[in-house]
Amino acid sequence: MAVLSVLQLNEYVKGVLEDEPQLQAVAVKGEISNFIHHRSGHMYFTLKDEDSQIKAVMFKNANMRLQFRPKDGQKVVVMGSVSVYSPGGQYQLYVGAMKPDGVGDLYQAYEELKKRLSEEGLFDPIHKKPLPVFPQKIGVITSANGAAVRDIINVADRRCPMAQLLLYPAQVQGAGTDEALIAALDYFDNRGDIDVIIIGRGGGSIEDLWGFNSEKLARKIFAVNTPVISAVGHETDFTICDFVADKRAPTPSAAAEIAVPDLNVLRQRLDGMAERACGGLVGGLSERMRRLDDARLDYDAKNVERLLGLKQERLKGLAGKVNSLSPLGVLSRGYAVVSKDGRAVIDASSVEVGDSVEIRLQKGKLKAKVEDK
Repeated sequence: MAVLSVLQLNEYVKGVLEDEPQLQAVAVKGEISNFIHHRSGHMYFTLKDEDSQIKAVMFKNANMRLQFRPKDGQKVVVMGSVSVYSPGGQYQLYVGAMKPDGVGDLYQAYEELKKRLSEEGLFDPIHKKPLPVFPQKIGVITSANGAAVRDIINVADRRCPMAQLLLYPAQVQGAGTDEALIAALDYFDNRGDIDVIIIGRGGGSIEDLWGFNSEKLARKIFAVNTPVISAVGHETDFTICDFVADKRAPTPSAAAEIAVPDLNVLRQRLDGMAERACGGLVGGLSERMRRLDDARLDYDAKNVERLLGLKQERLKGLAGKVNSLSPLGVLSRGYAVVSKDGRAVIDASSVEVGDSVEIRLQKGKLKAKVEDK
């Protein structure tokens, strides 16, 4: 009997395994655990089921082709070969390809539902409801603890602080997601005071987003009377919810930008329109004065004096009217415009003691606080 070294024994077992054709092209399904993505680029993990487990490695050149990021607890199907790592004396699975378990079936179901609903007309632009320009109340359906709701609140508050956001904390992942989302849609649609609804969540795998691919949810979005903005996942993620909604936003932040106007931009436009209007009136008066001067040369001295007096009186009347209509003219007489939260204050009952207000003068603005009324 020959005496072998440990390495020789391991190499022999390795050769036996590698000479077995059925072990060189094997597909195995199981759950990932102890996942490590090494700085070398290689992935090391354990593939297990309820009864057993096996060590596995997926080298960098193979895992660079993955379309998803493996993680602990994820169920996958791997394709590869079985061999022995001689220095460690450990047999393991060398993975050449990997896919989430069941994703193929999910994609097929997604495409089939998408095709069927499209043929029914649920995605047709003719059915898309217009979004309100100045919504007062916005219903938000998403998780109360996710980043999506924070992004929506931050963007909406920056663009239009007087728009009121109402959150319906909803389940956005796992079994029963579609039912929870349908209940939220019913709630907001039946209130009668919601101008637009945002429904969505942050990014994730196809399994994470699967609740937004529900046929029941799609038909509910199509049936509600309130316009719906879908904001599910990242820009590259598409769900059935996106196609049937009245507007699709690539991210939750973008949904808030679509839902509310930017008041700062509107203020700048209004200021520009006011300046152009005043400039046009002044220019028109200047042109009429020039015509009067030209006409004066065509009359003799006696007619000039009489007609000029009449024209000047008329000109004074026109100038007075223009000045009385001009916001700048009113401010130049010592008046001011008081506003709160971007809206003009015309009634003392609309402010309370302690409120902050803005006072606009002919030149500049002042910030003030109501001390008494």
